Amino acid sequence: MTIAHRRGRAAAGTVVALMTLAACSATAASPGGRTEGAAEEPGTVTVEHAQGATEIPADPQRVVVFDMGTLDTLDALGLGEEVVGVPKASVPSFLSEYESADLADVGTLQEPDHEALARLDPDLVLVGFRSAAAYPELSKAFPTVDVTYEFTEGLAGAERSAALVGEIFGKEAEVEELVAQLDAQVEEIRPAGEAAGTGMVLQTSGGEVTLNGAASRYGPIFTDLGVAEARTGVAAAQHGEVVSFELIRDANPDWIFAVDRDAAIGQPSGQAAEQVLDNELVAATTAWQTGQVVYLDGERWYVVMHGLNNIQAMLDEIGKALAS
Repeated sequence: MTIAHRRGRAAAGTVVALMTLAACSATAASPGGRTEGAAEEPGTVTVEHAQGATEIPADPQRVVVFDMGTLDTLDALGLGEEVVGVPKASVPSFLSEYESADLADVGTLQEPDHEALARLDPDLVLVGFRSAAAYPELSKAFPTVDVTYEFTEGLAGAERSAALVGEIFGKEAEVEELVAQLDAQVEEIRPAGEAAGTGMVLQTSGGEVTLNGAASRYGPIFTDLGVAEARTGVAAAQHGEVVSFELIRDANPDWIFAVDRDAAIGQPSGQAAEQVLDNELVAATTAWQTGQVVYLDGERWYVVMHGLNNIQAMLDEIGKALAS
């Protein structure tokens, strides 16, 4: 079924009057879980998530997505036809069908277009990570759910976020099957990760280099796949801890995993990660001398970060590198 055909089905649903919904107070600190109760409107469920609990339609038909990992999960579950709006400037290349003219552009991850949202009148808005700060305002007008998890949770957090989406749409069994496949993939790669020695994840932006550890978005390389950190205690800053080339040389990692942030967000600085790291100090490391410098797909690792299909691709990238 094409996106155009999907939109036609979704538009037909707008003739049905939307139920009046309201966000409820939080009943649990962690996201995940949906309940039905007599206090709710007919045909609604209450979903507990990262910022509280929200009453939503039991079968959402018009969904706006402000988190690209969640868009990837919806796509993996065959739920793309329910999506009526996305921030198109943030849609990754591997989900380009969601840039279609059949879908509305709803602003940016950080700044939703409230007029566009009002015209769409979605019965569910999904936010997470970069868009999580918009939750308080969005939830005043629309049933809104935050799928954010802590990076320190590693892949378990990403899988729990996907499970929340599965619960909302009645796709629990499908999520469990895909999560089982991811877990099997991790078990297959982990022995190579544990045998790989030490590693560093270096992110470049504007010629600057930051180090990202186990508590970062790149944490699964260490916590799930077993690569040892060449330098521990790395600050859990949003974009990593700024480091010098001397520090990289002295840490002497066996592997360097590099991410070009500028390329990932479509703002090339004129100096790619390959150029930034190509100097005599980095060249003195074991990783450089043995050809164990891996340039990760920044769109997947930095922009999207989670999502059931995206995680599989991320794991494949590390698995192939370690096996080479």
